[in-house]
Amino acid sequence: MEYIRKTKILATLGPASSEEDVIEKLHKAGADLFRINMSHASHDVMRMLVSRIRAVEQRCGRPIGILADIQGPKLRVGKFADTKVELEIGQTFTLDSDETPGDKNRVYLPHPEILEAVQPGHRLLIDDGKLQLKAEKCDGKSIVTKVISGSRISDRKGVSLPDTLLGVGALTEKDRADLDAVLAVDDIDWVALSFIQRPEDLVEVRKISRGRVGLMSKIEKPQALERIDEIIELSDAIMVARGDLGVEMPLESVPGIQKQLNRACRKAGKPVVVATQMLESMINSPVPTRAEVSDVATAVFEGADAVMLSAESAAGEYPVEAVTTMASVAVKVEHDPHYPGIMQAQHPGAQPTAADAISLAMHQIADTLDLKAIVCYTSTGTTGYRAARERPNVPILAISPIRQTARRLSVAWGVRCVVTDDARDLDDMVNRACRVVVEEGLGGPGDRIIISAGVPLGTPGATNTLRIAYIGSDGQSGI
Repeated sequence: MEYIRKTKILATLGPASSEEDVIEKLHKAGADLFRINMSHASHDVMRMLVSRIRAVEQRCGRPIGILADIQGPKLRVGKFADTKVELEIGQTFTLDSDETPGDKNRVYLPHPEILEAVQPGHRLLIDDGKLQLKAEKCDGKSIVTKVISGSRISDRKGVSLPDTLLGVGALTEKDRADLDAVLAVDDIDWVALSFIQRPEDLVEVRKISRGRVGLMSKIEKPQALERIDEIIELSDAIMVARGDLGVEMPLESVPGIQKQLNRACRKAGKPVVVATQMLESMINSPVPTRAEVSDVATAVFEGADAVMLSAESAAGEYPVEAVTTMASVAVKVEHDPHYPGIMQAQHPGAQPTAADAISLAMHQIADTLDLKAIVCYTSTGTTGYRAARERPNVPILAISPIRQTARRLSVAWGVRCVVTDDARDLDDMVNRACRVVVEEGLGGPGDRIIISAGVPLGTPGATNTLRIAYIGSDGQSGI
Protein backbone atom coordinates (compact mmCIF):
# COMPACT_ATOMS: atom_id res chain seq x y z
CA MET A 1 0.00 0.00 0.00
CA GLU A 2 1.12 3.55 -0.71
CA TYR A 3 2.71 5.54 2.12
CA ILE A 4 1.26 9.00 2.53
CA ARG A 5 3.73 11.66 3.61
CA LYS A 6 2.05 13.41 6.50
CA THR A 7 4.00 16.69 6.57
CA LYS A 8 2.94 18.91 3.67
CA ILE A 9 5.21 20.99 1.44
CA LEU A 10 4.43 24.57 0.43
CA ALA A 11 6.55 25.71 -2.53
CA THR A 12 6.88 29.34 -3.62
CA LEU A 13 6.62 30.05 -7.34
CA GLY A 14 8.82 32.59 -9.07
CA PRO A 15 11.05 33.12 -12.11
CA ALA A 16 12.62 29.66 -11.75
CA SER A 17 9.30 27.85 -11.43
CA SER A 18 6.58 29.76 -13.25
CA GLU A 19 6.35 27.52 -16.31
CA GLU A 20 3.60 24.92 -16.28
CA ASP A 21 5.91 21.96 -16.82
CA VAL A 22 8.07 23.02 -13.84
CA ILE A 23 4.99 23.46 -11.65
CA GLU A 24 3.94 19.92 -12.56
CA LYS A 25 7.40 18.58 -11.73
CA LEU A 26 7.29 20.35 -8.36
CA HIS A 27 3.88 18.86 -7.60
CA LYS A 28 4.97 15.36 -8.57
CA ALA A 29 8.13 15.79 -6.49
CA GLY A 30 6.00 16.52 -3.42
CA ALA A 31 4.64 20.08 -3.41
CA ASP A 32 1.11 19.92 -1.96
CA LEU A 33 0.32 23.61 -2.38
CA PHE A 34 1.91 26.65 -3.98
CA ARG A 35 2.64 30.16 -2.73
CA ILE A 36 2.38 33.26 -4.90
CA ASN A 37 4.32 36.12 -3.34
CA MET A 38 2.39 39.34 -4.03
CA SER A 39 5.48 41.37 -3.07
CA HIS A 40 6.89 40.40 -6.47
CA ALA A 41 3.98 39.11 -8.57
CA SER A 42 1.80 41.53 -10.53
CA HIS A 43 -1.91 40.83 -10.81
CA ASP A 44 -1.41 39.49 -14.35
CA VAL A 45 1.39 37.18 -13.21
CA MET A 46 -0.74 36.01 -10.28
CA ARG A 47 -3.63 35.13 -12.60
CA MET A 48 -1.28 33.35 -14.99
CA LEU A 49 0.22 31.24 -12.19
CA VAL A 50 -3.22 30.32 -10.84
CA SER A 51 -4.28 29.21 -14.32
CA ARG A 52 -1.18 27.05 -14.72
CA ILE A 53 -1.55 25.48 -11.27
CA ARG A 54 -5.17 24.59 -12.03
CA ALA A 55 -4.14 23.04 -15.35
CA VAL A 56 -1.60 20.87 -13.48
CA GLU A 57 -4.27 19.98 -10.92
CA GLN A 58 -6.62 18.80 -13.65
CA ARG A 59 -3.95 16.62 -15.25
CA CYS A 60 -2.71 15.13 -11.97
CA GLY A 61 -6.21 14.56 -10.57
CA ARG A 62 -5.49 15.74 -7.02
CA PRO A 63 -6.58 18.99 -5.29
CA ILE A 64 -3.76 21.53 -5.07
CA GLY A 65 -3.90 24.46 -2.67
CA ILE A 66 -2.89 28.00 -3.65
CA LEU A 67 -1.68 30.62 -1.15
CA ALA A 68 -1.44 34.31 -2.03
CA ASP A 69 1.03 36.03 0.30
CA ILE A 70 0.09 39.69 0.83
CA GLN A 71 3.10 41.99 1.28
CA GLY A 72 1.97 44.01 4.30
CA PRO A 73 3.44 47.35 5.39
CA LYS A 74 7.05 47.72 4.26
CA LEU A 75 8.76 50.36 6.39
CA ARG A 76 11.81 52.00 4.84
CA VAL A 77 14.01 55.05 5.33
CA GLY A 78 14.30 57.66 2.56
CA LYS A 79 17.28 58.41 0.32
CA PHE A 80 20.69 59.91 1.00
CA ALA A 81 22.46 62.63 -0.95
CA ASP A 82 25.40 60.23 -1.55
CA THR A 83 23.33 56.99 -1.67
CA LYS A 84 24.90 55.72 1.56
CA VAL A 85 26.70 57.00 4.65
CA GLU A 86 29.01 55.58 7.31
CA LEU A 87 28.03 56.14 10.95
CA GLU A 88 30.01 55.72 14.16
CA ILE A 89 28.91 53.78 17.22
CA GLY A 90 27.75 56.21 19.91
CA GLN A 91 26.95 59.09 17.57
CA THR A 92 23.55 60.77 17.32
CA PHE A 93 21.45 60.08 14.23
CA THR A 94 17.99 61.52 13.54
CA LEU A 95 15.01 60.19 11.56
CA ASP A 96 12.56 62.94 10.69
CA SER A 97 9.79 64.23 8.42
CA ASP A 98 12.06 66.41 6.30
CA GLU A 99 12.08 65.08 2.72
CA THR A 100 15.54 66.51 2.01
CA PRO A 101 18.06 63.76 1.11
CA GLY A 102 19.88 62.45 4.17
CA ASP A 103 23.48 62.74 5.37
CA LYS A 104 25.50 61.25 8.22
CA ASN A 105 23.41 63.12 10.78
CA ARG A 106 19.83 62.51 9.62
CA VAL A 107 17.50 60.88 7.09
CA TYR A 108 13.89 61.22 5.98
CA LEU A 109 11.47 58.62 7.40
CA PRO A 110 8.32 58.58 5.21
CA HIS A 111 6.19 56.95 7.89
CA PRO A 112 4.49 59.45 10.25
CA GLU A 113 2.99 56.52 12.15
CA ILE A 114 6.51 55.54 13.26
CA LEU A 115 7.45 59.09 14.22
CA GLU A 116 4.32 59.25 16.38
CA ALA A 117 4.61 55.80 17.99
CA VAL A 118 8.28 55.39 18.90
CA GLN A 119 9.17 56.23 22.50
CA PRO A 120 12.55 56.86 24.19
CA GLY A 121 14.30 53.56 24.79
CA HIS A 122 12.73 51.81 21.77
CA ARG A 123 15.05 50.12 19.29
CA LEU A 124 15.02 50.75 15.55
CA LEU A 125 16.67 48.05 13.44
CA ILE A 126 17.80 49.06 9.95
CA ASP A 127 18.59 46.70 7.05
CA ASP A 128 17.58 43.45 8.80
CA GLY A 129 19.30 44.51 12.02
CA LYS A 130 22.70 45.31 10.51
CA LEU A 131 22.35 48.79 12.03
CA GLN A 132 20.80 49.16 15.47
CA LEU A 133 19.59 52.52 16.79
CA LYS A 134 18.09 53.40 20.17
CA ALA A 135 15.61 56.27 20.48
CA GLU A 136 16.60 59.03 22.92
CA LYS A 137 14.26 61.92 22.09
CA CYS A 138 10.89 61.78 20.31
CA ASP A 139 8.51 64.65 19.56
CA GLY A 140 6.14 63.07 17.01
CA LYS A 141 7.95 64.67 14.07
CA SER A 142 11.47 63.35 14.60
CA ILE A 143 13.32 60.62 16.47
CA VAL A 144 16.78 61.38 17.81
CA THR A 145 18.65 58.11 18.20
CA LYS A 146 22.01 56.80 19.34
CA VAL A 147 23.92 54.33 17.15
CA ILE A 148 24.29 51.11 19.17
CA SER A 149 25.84 48.77 16.59
CA GLY A 150 26.61 48.71 12.91
CA SER A 151 27.88 51.58 10.81
CA ARG A 152 26.38 51.68 7.33
CA ILE A 153 22.99 52.92 6.15
CA SER A 154 21.90 53.45 2.55
CA ASP A 155 18.88 54.36 0.43
CA ARG A 156 15.50 52.75 1.16
CA LYS A 157 16.70 50.23 3.72
CA GLY A 158 14.02 48.51 5.79
CA VAL A 159 13.11 49.53 9.33
CA SER A 160 12.04 47.05 12.02
CA LEU A 161 10.51 48.10 15.33
CA PRO A 162 10.70 45.27 17.88
CA ASP A 163 9.60 47.45 20.82
CA THR A 164 6.93 49.59 19.14
CA LEU A 165 3.25 48.85 18.57
CA LEU A 166 2.18 50.82 15.51
CA GLY A 167 -1.31 52.25 15.39
CA VAL A 168 -1.89 51.23 11.78
CA GLY A 169 -3.60 48.14 10.38
CA ALA A 170 -1.88 45.29 8.59
CA LEU A 171 -3.18 46.32 5.14
CA THR A 172 -1.69 49.03 2.94
CA GLU A 173 -3.37 50.42 -0.18
CA LYS A 174 -1.29 48.01 -2.26
CA ASP A 175 -2.45 45.14 -0.05
CA ARG A 176 -6.10 46.09 -0.52
CA ALA A 177 -5.67 46.20 -4.28
CA ASP A 178 -3.86 42.85 -4.22
CA LEU A 179 -6.55 41.32 -2.01
CA ASP A 180 -9.29 42.52 -4.34
CA ALA A 181 -7.44 40.97 -7.29
CA VAL A 182 -6.94 37.69 -5.41
CA LEU A 183 -10.61 37.45 -4.43
CA ALA A 184 -11.70 38.28 -8.00
CA VAL A 185 -9.88 35.20 -9.29
CA ASP A 186 -12.12 33.02 -7.08
CA ASP A 187 -9.65 30.15 -7.39
CA ILE A 188 -7.23 30.93 -4.55
CA ASP A 189 -7.63 29.06 -1.28
CA TRP A 190 -5.45 30.87 1.27
CA VAL A 191 -4.29 34.43 1.90
CA ALA A 192 -1.24 34.99 4.09
CA LEU A 193 -1.21 38.26 6.05
CA SER A 194 2.17 39.83 6.81
CA PHE A 195 3.31 41.65 9.96
CA ILE A 196 0.27 40.82 12.08
CA GLN A 197 0.56 42.62 15.43
CA ARG A 198 -2.82 42.02 17.10
CA PRO A 199 -6.12 40.20 16.54
CA GLU A 200 -7.75 43.38 15.24
CA ASP A 201 -5.46 43.23 12.19
CA LEU A 202 -7.53 40.29 10.93
CA VAL A 203 -10.91 41.99 11.20
CA GLU A 204 -10.72 44.07 8.01
CA VAL A 205 -9.60 41.10 5.92
CA ARG A 206 -12.39 38.95 7.36
CA LYS A 207 -14.93 41.57 6.31
CA ILE A 208 -13.50 41.87 2.80
CA SER A 209 -13.02 38.14 2.15
CA ARG A 210 -16.31 36.94 3.69
CA GLY A 211 -15.01 33.39 4.04
CA ARG A 212 -13.95 33.02 0.40
CA VAL A 213 -10.35 32.29 1.43
CA GLY A 214 -8.68 30.90 4.52
CA LEU A 215 -6.61 33.44 6.48
CA MET A 216 -3.05 32.49 7.41
CA SER A 217 -1.42 34.89 9.88
CA LYS A 218 2.35 35.28 9.51
CA ILE A 219 3.94 35.59 12.93
CA GLU A 220 7.02 37.78 12.47
CA LYS A 221 6.67 40.52 15.12
CA PRO A 222 7.18 40.29 18.89
CA GLN A 223 3.90 42.16 19.45
CA ALA A 224 1.99 39.25 17.88
CA LEU A 225 3.38 36.84 20.48
CA GLU A 226 1.89 38.90 23.30
CA ARG A 227 -1.64 38.08 22.04
CA ILE A 228 -0.90 34.89 20.16
CA ASP A 229 -3.83 32.85 21.52
CA GLU A 230 -6.32 35.46 20.28
CA ILE A 231 -4.57 35.67 16.90
CA ILE A 232 -4.65 31.88 16.51
CA GLU A 233 -8.33 31.83 17.41
CA LEU A 234 -9.19 34.37 14.70
CA SER A 235 -6.89 32.81 12.08
CA ASP A 236 -7.49 29.71 9.96
CA ALA A 237 -3.77 28.88 9.98
CA ILE A 238 -0.44 30.28 11.21
CA MET A 239 2.91 30.70 9.51
CA VAL A 240 6.09 30.87 11.60
CA ALA A 241 7.89 33.48 9.49
CA ARG A 242 11.34 33.06 10.97
CA GLY A 243 13.08 35.66 8.77
CA ASP A 244 11.60 38.88 10.13
CA LEU A 245 10.99 37.23 13.50
CA GLY A 246 14.73 36.60 13.74
CA VAL A 247 15.44 40.24 12.96
CA GLU A 248 13.15 41.69 15.62
CA MET A 249 13.95 39.13 18.32
CA PRO A 250 17.19 37.52 19.49
CA LEU A 251 18.06 34.70 17.09
CA GLU A 252 18.39 32.24 19.96
CA SER A 253 14.72 32.86 20.84
CA VAL A 254 13.36 31.76 17.46
CA PRO A 255 13.62 27.94 17.89
CA GLY A 256 11.68 28.13 21.16
CA ILE A 257 9.05 30.36 19.59
CA GLN A 258 8.74 27.91 16.71
CA LYS A 259 8.09 25.09 19.16
CA GLN A 260 5.62 27.24 21.14
CA LEU A 261 3.63 28.11 18.02
CA ASN A 262 3.62 24.51 16.80
CA ARG A 263 2.08 23.31 20.03
CA ALA A 264 -0.37 26.20 20.37
CA CYS A 265 -1.67 25.62 16.84
CA ARG A 266 -2.03 21.90 17.36
CA LYS A 267 -3.96 22.53 20.56
CA ALA A 268 -6.29 24.84 18.63
CA GLY A 269 -6.57 22.45 15.69
CA LYS A 270 -5.18 25.07 13.27
CA PRO A 271 -2.53 24.25 10.64
CA VAL A 272 0.95 25.68 11.22
CA VAL A 273 3.56 26.28 8.50
CA VAL A 274 7.27 26.63 9.31
CA ALA A 275 9.01 28.94 6.84
CA THR A 276 12.22 30.75 5.87
CA GLN A 277 15.67 29.50 4.87
CA MET A 278 14.88 25.83 5.38
CA LEU A 279 17.08 24.72 2.47
CA GLU A 280 18.67 28.09 1.66
CA SER A 281 21.90 26.66 0.24
CA MET A 282 19.92 24.82 -2.43
CA ILE A 283 19.33 28.15 -4.18
CA ASN A 284 22.79 27.55 -5.66
CA SER A 285 23.63 23.98 -4.71
CA PRO A 286 21.96 20.65 -5.62
CA VAL A 287 22.73 19.35 -2.11
CA PRO A 288 21.67 20.97 1.19
CA THR A 289 23.87 21.43 4.24
CA ARG A 290 23.59 18.97 7.12
CA ALA A 291 22.31 21.79 9.34
CA GLU A 292 19.48 22.55 6.89
CA VAL A 293 18.44 18.89 6.80
CA SER A 294 18.37 18.93 10.60
CA ASP A 295 16.27 22.11 10.54
CA VAL A 296 13.66 20.52 8.27
CA ALA A 297 13.73 17.33 10.34
CA THR A 298 13.19 19.32 13.56
CA ALA A 299 10.06 20.94 12.12
CA VAL A 300 8.75 17.52 11.10
CA PHE A 301 9.56 16.00 14.51
CA GLU A 302 7.64 18.88 16.12
CA GLY A 303 4.56 17.92 14.13
CA ALA A 304 4.36 20.99 11.86
CA ASP A 305 1.56 20.69 9.33
CA ALA A 306 3.74 22.03 6.53
CA VAL A 307 7.23 23.25 5.74
CA MET A 308 7.84 25.97 3.18
CA LEU A 309 10.36 26.69 0.44
CA SER A 310 10.88 30.33 -0.53
CA ALA A 311 13.70 31.39 -2.85
CA GLU A 312 14.79 27.73 -3.08
CA SER A 313 11.85 26.98 -5.36
CA ALA A 314 11.07 30.50 -6.61
CA ALA A 315 14.45 31.70 -7.85
CA GLY A 316 16.96 28.94 -7.18
CA GLU A 317 18.81 26.79 -9.65
CA TYR A 318 17.41 23.51 -8.25
CA PRO A 319 13.70 23.98 -7.42
CA VAL A 320 12.64 20.38 -8.12
CA GLU A 321 15.61 18.97 -6.21
CA ALA A 322 14.74 21.20 -3.23
CA VAL A 323 11.18 19.83 -3.10
CA THR A 324 12.46 16.27 -3.53
CA THR A 325 14.94 16.75 -0.69
CA MET A 326 12.32 18.20 1.63
CA ALA A 327 9.93 15.34 0.89
CA SER A 328 12.66 12.75 1.48
CA VAL A 329 13.60 14.26 4.84
CA ALA A 330 9.95 14.34 5.94
CA VAL A 331 9.35 10.70 4.98
CA LYS A 332 12.54 9.57 6.73
CA VAL A 333 11.56 11.36 9.95
CA GLU A 334 8.01 10.01 9.83
CA HIS A 335 9.43 6.48 9.62
CA ASP A 336 11.71 7.09 12.60
CA PRO A 337 10.74 4.77 15.49
CA HIS A 338 10.61 7.76 17.87
CA TYR A 339 8.22 9.79 15.71
CA PRO A 340 4.88 8.22 16.82
CA GLY A 341 5.90 8.55 20.47
CA ILE A 342 6.74 12.24 20.02
CA MET A 343 3.41 12.89 18.33
CA GLN A 344 1.59 11.15 21.16
CA ALA A 345 3.61 12.92 23.87
CA GLN A 346 2.60 16.30 22.41
CA HIS A 347 -1.06 15.30 22.16
CA PRO A 348 -3.31 18.11 23.41
CA GLY A 349 -6.31 17.21 25.51
CA ALA A 350 -9.58 16.87 23.64
CA GLN A 351 -11.88 19.87 23.79
CA PRO A 352 -15.48 19.25 24.94
CA THR A 353 -16.98 19.26 21.44
CA ALA A 354 -18.56 16.55 19.33
CA ALA A 355 -15.91 17.05 16.63
CA ASP A 356 -13.06 16.47 19.10
CA ALA A 357 -14.75 13.51 20.77
CA ILE A 358 -15.31 11.83 17.42
CA SER A 359 -11.77 12.59 16.20
CA LEU A 360 -10.27 11.17 19.40
CA ALA A 361 -12.45 8.07 19.13
CA MET A 362 -11.41 7.52 15.49
CA HIS A 363 -7.75 7.70 16.47
CA GLN A 364 -8.13 5.27 19.35
CA ILE A 365 -10.26 2.81 17.39
CA ALA A 366 -7.89 2.90 14.40
CA ASP A 367 -4.93 2.11 16.68
CA THR A 368 -6.74 -0.57 18.68
CA LEU A 369 -8.09 -2.42 15.66
CA ASP A 370 -5.10 -1.75 13.38
CA LEU A 371 -7.33 -0.15 10.75
CA LYS A 372 -5.95 0.92 7.38
CA ALA A 373 -7.39 4.43 7.15
CA ILE A 374 -9.54 7.11 8.73
CA VAL A 375 -12.14 8.46 6.29
CA CYS A 376 -13.82 11.81 6.99
CA TYR A 377 -16.77 13.14 5.04
CA THR A 378 -16.50 16.91 5.30
CA SER A 379 -18.11 19.94 3.68
CA THR A 380 -16.34 22.73 5.56
CA GLY A 381 -13.06 20.96 6.31
CA THR A 382 -13.49 21.16 10.09
CA THR A 383 -13.64 17.39 10.54
CA GLY A 384 -10.44 17.01 8.52
CA TYR A 385 -8.59 19.57 10.66
CA ARG A 386 -9.77 17.93 13.89
CA ALA A 387 -8.68 14.51 12.62
CA ALA A 388 -5.26 15.96 11.73
CA ARG A 389 -5.00 17.44 15.24
CA GLU A 390 -4.93 13.88 16.61
CA ARG A 391 -1.83 13.00 14.53
CA PRO A 392 -2.98 9.38 14.04
CA ASN A 393 -0.63 6.65 12.82
CA VAL A 394 -2.87 5.78 9.84
CA PRO A 395 -3.68 7.93 6.79
CA ILE A 396 -6.55 10.42 6.93
CA LEU A 397 -8.71 10.49 3.81
CA ALA A 398 -10.97 13.54 3.54
CA ILE A 399 -13.89 13.16 1.13
CA SER A 400 -15.70 16.36 0.19
CA PRO A 401 -18.19 17.44 -2.47
CA ILE A 402 -16.64 20.92 -2.37
CA ARG A 403 -13.40 21.31 -4.30
CA GLN A 404 -12.33 24.43 -2.41
CA THR A 405 -12.61 22.56 0.88
CA ALA A 406 -10.37 19.80 -0.47
CA ARG A 407 -7.86 22.36 -1.72
CA ARG A 408 -7.70 24.15 1.64
CA LEU A 409 -7.12 20.85 3.41
CA SER A 410 -3.98 20.35 1.34
CA VAL A 411 -2.08 22.21 4.11
CA ALA A 412 -3.34 19.94 6.92
CA TRP A 413 -1.02 17.30 8.37
CA GLY A 414 -1.63 13.78 7.07
CA VAL A 415 -4.84 14.59 5.17
CA ARG A 416 -5.28 13.32 1.62
CA CYS A 417 -8.25 14.96 -0.11
CA VAL A 418 -10.63 13.53 -2.68
CA VAL A 419 -13.51 15.40 -4.32
CA THR A 420 -16.65 13.35 -4.93
CA ASP A 421 -20.41 13.73 -4.80
CA ASP A 422 -22.22 13.58 -1.48
CA ALA A 423 -23.32 10.11 -0.45
CA ARG A 424 -26.99 9.33 -1.16
CA ASP A 425 -27.53 7.24 1.98
CA LEU A 426 -25.59 5.36 4.65
CA ASP A 427 -24.90 2.35 2.45
CA ASP A 428 -23.60 4.58 -0.33
CA MET A 429 -21.49 6.43 2.25
CA VAL A 430 -19.74 3.21 3.30
CA ASN A 431 -19.39 1.81 -0.23
CA ARG A 432 -18.03 5.09 -1.54
CA ALA A 433 -15.49 5.34 1.30
CA CYS A 434 -14.26 1.79 0.72
CA ARG A 435 -13.99 2.36 -3.02
CA VAL A 436 -11.99 5.59 -2.61
CA VAL A 437 -9.62 3.95 -0.10
CA VAL A 438 -8.89 1.21 -2.64
CA GLU A 439 -8.52 3.70 -5.52
CA GLU A 440 -6.09 5.79 -3.47
CA GLY A 441 -3.97 2.73 -2.69
CA LEU A 442 -4.56 2.93 1.05
CA GLY A 443 -6.23 -0.44 1.51
CA GLY A 444 -7.61 -3.50 -0.24
CA PRO A 445 -10.00 -6.44 0.14
CA GLY A 446 -10.01 -7.75 3.69
CA ASP A 447 -8.89 -4.47 5.26
CA ARG A 448 -10.98 -2.40 7.66
CA ILE A 449 -11.42 1.36 7.84
CA ILE A 450 -13.28 3.78 10.06
CA ILE A 451 -15.62 6.43 8.63
CA SER A 452 -17.02 9.62 10.15
CA ALA A 453 -19.93 11.55 8.69
CA GLY A 454 -22.87 13.71 9.64
CA VAL A 455 -26.45 12.50 9.68
CA PRO A 456 -28.52 13.81 7.96
CA LEU A 457 -25.94 13.36 5.18
CA GLY A 458 -24.69 16.52 3.53
CA THR A 459 -25.37 18.73 6.55
CA PRO A 460 -22.33 20.98 7.20
CA GLY A 461 -20.97 20.88 10.75
CA ALA A 462 -23.07 17.89 11.79
CA THR A 463 -20.43 15.15 12.15
CA ASN A 464 -22.03 12.74 14.58
CA THR A 465 -21.56 9.22 13.22
CA LEU A 466 -18.77 6.62 13.25
CA ARG A 467 -18.80 3.44 11.20
CA ILE A 468 -16.22 0.65 11.02
CA ALA A 469 -16.30 -0.90 7.55
CA TYR A 470 -14.78 -3.97 5.96
CA ILE A 471 -13.56 -3.73 2.37
CA GLY A 472 -15.18 -6.60 0.48
CA SER A 473 -13.71 -8.75 -2.25
CA ASP A 474 -15.12 -6.41 -4.89
CA GLY A 475 -12.97 -3.64 -3.42
CA GLN A 476 -15.86 -1.39 -2.53
CA SER A 477 -18.64 -3.02 -0.54
CA GLY A 478 -18.55 -2.15 3.13
CA ILE A 479 -19.95 -5.09 5.06
